[in-house]
Amino acid sequence: MTTTTTPTDMSGMAPDANRGLGGPLWKPIMVTLLVILVVGGVGDQLTVLDDWYDALKQPWFKPPDWAFPIGWTIIYLFTGTSAVLAWQRAPSPGLRSWLLWTHLVSAVINIGWSFLFFTLQRPDWSLYEVAVLWVSVAMLAVISFRCDRTAGWLMMVYLAWVTFAGTMNWAVVDLNGPFPMVAGG
Repeated sequence: MTTTTTPTDMSGMAPDANRGLGGPLWKPIMVTLLVILVVGGVGDQLTVLDDWYDALKQPWFKPPDWAFPIGWTIIYLFTGTSAVLAWQRAPSPGLRSWLLWTHLVSAVINIGWSFLFFTLQRPDWSLYEVAVLWVSVAMLAVISFRCDRTAGWLMMVYLAWVTFAGTMNWAVVDLNGPFPMVAGG
């Protein structure tokens, strides 16, 4: 009597068991890295800590400026890992499409916050924008959970950060508003 066995990965599962649509892993990793580099690079270029920023009264709970790049690195790592896991394990092409477009829209909104806050020097406008960002990240978390539980939990780190950032943004507006209609005016 011969027995055939299915090869397993390190988890003990067959390579494609419970993995949704699967496919080559390098493609979602490369797309994720590209998006992270673009969003991080553009956001970094828009984040200018100049005299205007230095003059803002900051809330007592704001982390030191050096902590933000560390925090964003962790957020990008978790968000990228979540994106790859969710993409690999999405149960349908339709959910994959929602995942991709929601990530891209969220990335644009993320960049928009830096533009409003730092370039236009409008913390009041960026406060409205951060609410939109929060909704987009919450949608990403929900979609990610539908694809993979771990992917969903990883998105909760980003959602927690946006919640905290929104609170800091509100405090900056409260401590410094109203703001002129034109930057530097």
